[in-house]
Amino acid sequence: MKMRLSRAEYKEIVRCTDQLRPTRQCMKTLKERFPNHSQSTLLSIFSLEYQKRTKRTFSRHHAPEVIDSHYQRYLSEAKAHPAAPVLLELANKVDLSPALMARIILERFLQGLEGEMPSKNVLNSMLKEPSLVPDQVLAKNIYQCTINDCCYGPLVDCIKHAIGQEHEVLLCDKLKERNLSFLDENQLRVMGYDKTPDIILEVPIAVEGHIVHWIESKASFGDDHSHRTYLNEQFWSYWNRFGPGLVIYWYGFIEELDCQRDRGILLKDCFPTDIVLCHAAQQNGPPHEPE
Repeated sequence: MKMRLSRAEYKEIVRCTDQLRPTRQCMKTLKERFPNHSQSTLLSIFSLEYQKRTKRTFSRHHAPEVIDSHYQRYLSEAKAHPAAPVLLELANKVDLSPALMARIILERFLQGLEGEMPSKNVLNSMLKEPSLVPDQVLAKNIYQCTINDCCYGPLVDCIKHAIGQEHEVLLCDKLKERNLSFLDENQLRVMGYDKTPDIILEVPIAVEGHIVHWIESKASFGDDHSHRTYLNEQFWSYWNRFGPGLVIYWYGFIEELDCQRDRGILLKDCFPTDIVLCHAAQQNGPPHEPE
């Protein structure tokens, strides 16, 4: 499956996502349209694009009069069709994430019930466990929204967290297979570092002729916006502290973004196979504990 995409290939996929909603069906549509790309890559691209779309329309959906309109439409539809997934259908009609629609409607329902805005803890616990919602029809609709949303909601958050951890473990396993000595994020925090890459190599390696002191694992696709944000908020600070490094975008990236190699940041879409140990650097040892 192709992971590295040219900018033209990436833009073609993005154009196809413009009319899609964040439901499970959208992934089937994308996979049929782009059979040579992995589903994980397509989902990551769609998720990133949908988040941008949501940020552009967020304030519109959260205006008080719009929330009331959504709520009244839900009540009317739920009364007429109590067995239908009316909240999911409403979210798709107004182009809002089903999980975010569920949150808005639940908040409005609880506000009417209690006479005040519910706490974030109460709201989050009910979204995670809809059986806690004191209205069976609404609880069922919230559940349907949660399981059918592939971009937002407690289920997606849980999956993303698990996938991120899974790829960090995969990276550590690959390093151990190669007998490469390293410090992981937890060990570095114990040493006093607050902002660190996932891996610091105790003995630097060379990958495709470039020295690597650290490795960052990203279980996502690297597009322009996310990569630029990571460069400014993470990668350049790692470079300043620890020297040149490697970023693995496990679900691929726009190949034109791999343009910082000479400056010390290398991009890959998998664990590198052509690794050379830099024994001469071994005397430097691991990073010193911060003073």
